[in-house]
Order: sequence, then C-alpha cells, then structure tokens
Amino acid sequence: MEQIGTPVGSYAPDFELPGIDKHVHHLSRYLEKWRGIGVIFISNNCPYVLSYVDRLKKIQSQFHDQNFTLIGINSDKISCSQENCLENMKKFARDKQLNFPYLWDSTQEVAQSFGAQKTLSSFLIDQLGIVFYKGCIDDNSQQPAAVKQPYLQRAIAALLVGEEVSPQSTEVIGSEIEW
Repeated sequence: MEQIGTPVGSYAPDFELPGIDKHVHHLSRYLEKWRGIGVIFISNNCPYVLSYVDRLKKIQSQFHDQNFTLIGINSDKISCSQENCLENMKKFARDKQLNFPYLWDSTQEVAQSFGAQKTLSSFLIDQLGIVFYKGCIDDNSQQPAAVKQPYLQRAIAALLVGEEVSPQSTEVIGSEIEW
C-alpha cells in the first residue's frame, strides 16, 4: 500500500479535533503557544501503547517547561473496538493519569493526512508547523530499561536547542490503526 502522508521537512496538516476535556483542539493554536509539539497516535487498547504510556508521560514532564507538549490522538475505527469511544478515552486518560491532551479523530482524516499507519506513530513539529521527525519513540517496545536509542527524546532535545534532528525518521513499532 502506497503511503501518502506528511514527509519530514513539510508542513504538518492542521486539524480540529475534540478532546477528552470537552474542548476543540486546533494544531494552529498549539503552534502559537509551543516551540515544539509531538503528535502521537495512540489508542486505549493497544498493547504497545500500554507499554509506552509511562514513557510518554515522562517525555511530557521532561520537556513541558521547555515550551513543548505532546498531543495524543486516537484514530481507531470505533465500530472495530468500542473501547475507543470518547467516553472510554476519558476513562483511559483518568486511569493512566495522562499529562497531555488526548484527542479523538473519529473520521480518521487526521491519521490519513499525517500518513499514520500504526499506533505510536510519532511526529515532531516545530512552532512553524514543519515536521522535523517521524517514526517510533525508541528502540525497545517491551523493556523501558533496555532502551538504547530514545529517538523521540533526542529529536525533541535537538529541536528545542536548534540543532539538526538525526535520525529524521525511523520505522514505527505498534499495532495497525483499525480503519
């Protein structure tokens, strides 16, 4: 399947999505406020997401004071998994104590425009809206203590100090998004 999406170096597609906080979230408004934004496609029931929740919260805590935020987006088709309805997203966020916004892409248009194929597809965007990194979070989905390559953390750190992000892309580790 040919993947159309958002390549590194191009502008991220803007979006307008409902959040679990009952507000509508726009990427353009995040760009006005934050120097860096990490868009991560997640879901409530993916085993990969469950293994990464604490790492995502740690990344948010580590970089929040440097004018960075993560945004979690759930794009799984609701009829495939009722666990992914908005009410269950709220419960998931409460139970897991998410410290970043969690948005619902019910039409799956945002996932398609980014080219996300799997949960945990990650996109690092600068304040101009340009994608600087896309790929996986790190090199070990099962054992956080065994991570040797924290790709997303290194990319965020480089972006925030104006250095080149390297690598700019990696292969995503996760479950297929349910279309």
